[in-house]
Formats: sequence, C-alpha cells, structure tokens
Amino acid sequence: MPQDTVPLAGHPGDSIVPVILCGGTGSRLWPLSREGYPKQFWPLISAGTMLQETAARARGPGFAAPVVVCGEAHRFLVAEQLREAGIDGARIVLEPEARNSAAAIAAAAVLIGEETPGATLWIMAADAAVQDVPALRQALAIAAAAAGTGRIATFGIRPTMPETGYGYIEVGAPLPGVEGAQQIARFVEKPDAATAERFLQGGRHLWNSGMFVARAATLLAEIAAHAPEVLAAARGAVAEAVRDLGFVRLGPGFVSAPSVSIDTSVMERTQLAAVVPCEPGWSDVGSWSSLWDIAPKDGAGNATKGPVALLDAKRCFVRSEGILAAVIGLEDVVLVVTDDAVLACHRDRAQDVKRMVEKLKAAGQREATEHRRVYRPWGSYEGVALGTRFQVKKINVRPGGKLSLQKHYHRAEHWVVVAGTAMVERDGERILLRENESLYLPLGCVHRLENPGMIPLTLIEVQSGSYLGEDDIIRLEDTYGRV
Repeated sequence: MPQDTVPLAGHPGDSIVPVILCGGTGSRLWPLSREGYPKQFWPLISAGTMLQETAARARGPGFAAPVVVCGEAHRFLVAEQLREAGIDGARIVLEPEARNSAAAIAAAAVLIGEETPGATLWIMAADAAVQDVPALRQALAIAAAAAGTGRIATFGIRPTMPETGYGYIEVGAPLPGVEGAQQIARFVEKPDAATAERFLQGGRHLWNSGMFVARAATLLAEIAAHAPEVLAAARGAVAEAVRDLGFVRLGPGFVSAPSVSIDTSVMERTQLAAVVPCEPGWSDVGSWSSLWDIAPKDGAGNATKGPVALLDAKRCFVRSEGILAAVIGLEDVVLVVTDDAVLACHRDRAQDVKRMVEKLKAAGQREATEHRRVYRPWGSYEGVALGTRFQVKKINVRPGGKLSLQKHYHRAEHWVVVAGTAMVERDGERILLRENESLYLPLGCVHRLENPGMIPLTLIEVQSGSYLGEDDIIRLEDTYGRV
C-alpha cells in the first residue's frame, strides 16, 4: 500500500483528522529532553523531529490538516517545526495548563465535532517512533472501519520483548463485521518482569500504543458517559477559546478538568473499545534504553550519534551534541553529552533517569529543566559567559524574525554582528548593521532587533548592569503577542 493512501472502508470521501498530543517533558531522555525543549522537538530517530515524523504519517489523500494540542510555552516551536516540514493548515490548540490526555482529547473532539460530528479522529502522541509506516497505514484503515461502526479503536502492538514499561491489552473475540479488529478482554497495567514474559509467550496480550481512532460524536458521547467533568470543562474551554496569531487559545475553564488519562477514564470503562493488532515497529521512545533498542547498531551492538569514538565497547548507546565523547572498554552503558550536562548510566537503569531529574529539580539545578540554548519565536539565544555585573550571549535571529520593542531598567547592551544583517531600532532611529559592525544601547533606551535578510543573523550581545535577569524586559510592542 502506498504510504500516502488510506482507504476508509465503507466511508468513501471521508477524511481522517489527525489529533496530535504534543505535551509532556520526556524526562527519562534527559539531558537532551527538558521542559523547555522536550523530546518531541528533537530528531531522535531520523533527520526529522519526533513531531515532524508523527505529522508526516498522517499526511496526504485521506487526511485533513492536523489538530495539535500543546502548551503555551511550546506554541511557536510547534508552528515552526510544522512549517519546516511543509505541514499546512494545522490548528494549534493551546492548553492553559496541562490536564492529562483525557482533557486534551476532549477539547480537540469538541472543537472538531462542532464543525463535523461525523469526522473520524486519529489520536496519537507526538513522541512515538514508527519504523513501518505502510503497516501502520494498513492498521489505520481497519481502525477507521471499526470507528465507522461506532467503536473506539486502539492499536495493539505485538510485543517483541517482555517489556515492563508499557501497559498491555488482552485481546478478546473478533469484532463482528470488521476483519482484522478484535474486542478487548481487558486492559492490564505495567506488569512485572515475570508477568511480561508470560504475556510474551502467551500471544494474547499486546502493547497499548495509546493511539485511538473514533468518530467525534462517539468519543464525545463516551466521555460524557464516563468522564462528564472532563467534557464539561472541555466544552467550556472551547466556548471561551480565543483565536490568537493563528493559535486556538482554550479558555480558563480548561483547568477545572480532572487530570486523568483517556485510558483510565474512558477506554477501560467503555463497552465500545476495540483493538487492531499490528506490527509497525512502534516504540514510545520512553528511555535511552528503548532508543537503543530501535537504533542502528555496529557489529558490537553499539548505537551512536554525533562525534563519538569507541574502543572495545559493546552494546552501548552514546550520543554527543557537540564535543567528542570517547568510550573505552564499557558494556551496556548509556552516555549522553550536551553542552551543559552529561549523563552516564547502565542501560538497565535507564528508567531511573527520571529520578535523577527529580533530584536535580529539588536541588534547584537549572540544568534539570532548561537548556543553555533558549528558544524564542524569533530564533534563540544562549549564554556564553556570566560574571559580576556582565553577561555575554549569542543571539540567533531567523530570517524575518523580529524581537519585541523593549527597554531595560537595569542594564545596557552592546551588540556585535558576526553573521548576517541586523536592522536595529534605537529610540526611533533605524540603523542597519552588517558583519563586524556594532552598536551600543544605553540603559533605558527603547530598542528592537530584526533580521531583514535571507540568511540567519548571529550577533554577540554584551550586557552590563546591576541586574541581568530575563525579567528586566519591558515590552512595549510585540509581533508575537507576548507581554
């Protein structure tokens, strides 16, 4: 089956609406994944990010433009990555506060159902890996057919190992009228190792992928029956929603929704659940060990990315984002190097990375949640040096990017352009700066920086003053609607 064709059995002419849940922090993939820039925005498997790969699976004939649900802090990252991937027409729905999957799905279903109650939704997380997209598309066709009969279909992944980090589905009898789908006997929580081994050998249990396909009307009816408080909050939030710069900003009523998963609140209670067994090479990429499982390996079982050198290493996962990482004589080790943190652990302890992140948070370590490079809608900046009463940053502004019109009460700034062209507004005067040219911005002056060129702008910013915090920014005007 071609990857861009999805036959919707029994429903010709219909389109599937992809609903992509883009929340979560992926803390088990620290130090790469952090709250400010979590794993769905990183290229973990291929040249595309996890979000881009997910959106690409639901693109082409048979699909409507996606609905992406995310938090306020990541809205411009989502928009930019979809733009880079050529995904047009997406609606980006902003949660005022994360309330788990049930509320996010309910809000998307209300939004879509108001327009097209009979629309078929394909709900999926933005941070899972799929190696065999044609196999996934075949399963989707079956799931869409099941949805057309009033079912809520999920994808059950045939296990390849006794995995204890996933929930399981025990399959029941075949689903009447839909070849390839089965009823669900029960959902099973994450098992211990012995139980997982028994499930693997028994052949009646599948990994719960967390992907669902259902008609909007069916989903809303089941949420109303089993999680009415979630639906009430979602309806109120959509009714209060504001369209802002192309985003759909849900109303404050969203935060009143109980924080529950769609699995426990609806799927484990409904009588309409069905499962489509499939083998698409799926992984939730929930830890460095699971990434090692699906990554290409050398003859000694090592998976590497970035500048890495190995000597007598076996079955290791080594990734570096910049500096050379050299490993000698180690086995079954995870080593991840970023510009401000290094993780080293045994692959068997990869699930404990989350505990380390919690420990770092408790200790107030910035590296637990933030990268040195901070992303903004206009580009990014990163710290180069910090001392008493001074700070040096490297600022990157994408073509067409424009910072806010602003001033500072406690610091002056000196900008030096090292690549590209800058247009600077300073107290009403517009000044064009080219490479190797600089400009001084005295304390209190009203200023703005933008990149009018066709290539990225890079400049070095030297700040000096009594207070250098990011909150010493008084925005007077902002293209991106920030305050």
